[in-house]
Amino acid sequence: MRSTMQEFPLLISHILRHGQEVHGDSEVVTVTGDGYRTASFTEVAAQAERMAKALGRLGVERGDRVGTFLWNNQEHLAAYLAVPSMGAVLHTLNIRLFPDQLSYVINHAEDKVIVADASLLPVLANVWDDLKTVEQLIVVGEGDAERFGSTLAFEELLAAEEPGYDWPALDERDAAAMCYTSGTTGNPKGVVYSHRSTYLHTMAHTAAASIGMTEHDRLLVIVPMFHANAWGTPYSCWTVGADIVLPQSHTQGERLLRIIEDQRITLSCGVPTVWNDLLRALAASPGADLSSLRAVTCGGSAVPRALIEAFASQVGAEMIQGWGMTETSPLAAFGRPPAGCPADQELDYRVKAGRIVPGVEVRVVAEDGTVLPNDGQSVGEFEIRGPWVTASYYKDDDPSRFHDGWLRTGDVGSLDRLGYMTISDRTKDVIKSGGEWISSVEIEGLVMGHPDVFEAAVIAVPDPRWDERPLVCVVPREGAKPEAADLQAFLVGKIARWAIPERWCFIDAVPKTSVGKFDKKQLRAQYAEGSLEVVTLGRPPA
Repeated sequence: MRSTMQEFPLLISHILRHGQEVHGDSEVVTVTGDGYRTASFTEVAAQAERMAKALGRLGVERGDRVGTFLWNNQEHLAAYLAVPSMGAVLHTLNIRLFPDQLSYVINHAEDKVIVADASLLPVLANVWDDLKTVEQLIVVGEGDAERFGSTLAFEELLAAEEPGYDWPALDERDAAAMCYTSGTTGNPKGVVYSHRSTYLHTMAHTAAASIGMTEHDRLLVIVPMFHANAWGTPYSCWTVGADIVLPQSHTQGERLLRIIEDQRITLSCGVPTVWNDLLRALAASPGADLSSLRAVTCGGSAVPRALIEAFASQVGAEMIQGWGMTETSPLAAFGRPPAGCPADQELDYRVKAGRIVPGVEVRVVAEDGTVLPNDGQSVGEFEIRGPWVTASYYKDDDPSRFHDGWLRTGDVGSLDRLGYMTISDRTKDVIKSGGEWISSVEIEGLVMGHPDVFEAAVIAVPDPRWDERPLVCVVPREGAKPEAADLQAFLVGKIARWAIPERWCFIDAVPKTSVGKFDKKQLRAQYAEGSLEVVTLGRPPA
């Protein structure tokens, strides 16, 4: 027996039209140097229509890649809507990549057109001579573009077009957008999202089981729009009619306080370093009014227990940890406590990576390929599959990352019977000491719970007796001067005595990747070359 339902393809143009027709009065706010500029969904949709027409006149055809080298702003949102809906492929370019990686991803994707912010042209100039396929550069805003020869002004280009566009009927399996991994080892790898995968991801993201976003919300999108499609938030906001506030480059703690207060933000999304900086700024401005904020999502790296506690007590808002990857679009898990959870156990669930969202499946696999039980104790590598999980990398055969139709995530941990994931480490970061595994993530979270510590990153270093031992690299909180012995004593009773680190160093800042994660590769290189001043203590007393 076959269904009698209509064959209705899941396309981004449907998302575009829904927001345009049903939520036309909702707002898109772009933060500027001296204030804010606001447009309605109706106006942004018309801008997207003109953009699609202009790109078509430039020769952009179905399947062509259009790169965006932009901040989080209205123009970037218009590209999110226009490029996939016209049948081309949106390629969000990471503005923080090293030049060799940036030129690599543009050439590898074969971008035909790039839309770039004028303020970012000096960065693009570093790779311009190495680009092989780019035919047109469209510049948003005013700046010196002489270095690039003939360019097109975004506003002038769109002003020549009339709104209105007959969005084509596409195959829902067609490519809609692509992002590249941050490339901490080797070249970045391309992940291509289809219209279908993006649509389904949006439905999962807007479900009440995630963060319960509605048209009554105003969402501040701090996570970069070049990083896994800003965690899917632009499409989700557009779908439900939530107002979208886009901060461009204004993401320092002090400015975020003002934006939240001015715009009465209810929801936001960002990495732990962003929220740490917000709390630092709040300590210096205790009168800031953040009462509108009901929740924030936090991901990209493990969220320390101390950060969740501090956010609840100092801001009065819920911090929801999320887990995912560029390869998973990225939503895969959200960390809210289960129904009926006693109040004194809620935090234990919030510090987990999250609970598997409907639509994806996760399992834990041992090194020998054995699938382990969901008992919350058995530790192995997480593998994932689902309709918005990549099945391969773009033009890059890497069979080591896939196992029987599942994506190998590189994250190590356990899964309990309720579907909550506890991540112990990355496979490349786990510390193997005397035949036992030590979790760098756990130690980092505990050390960052000390009042004198702003950030802490843990790496494995060679040890003649135990093979490897943890080295804790500490960034002191402003004005504080913690001692290694005091920090070591702080860990006593919180983890097994044999896992407590003897090696400590103090640094000005933890190196970050292009998407704000701790770059432990750099720390390992600094240790190898002897540039870290390491304090070595004895084992703590029993």
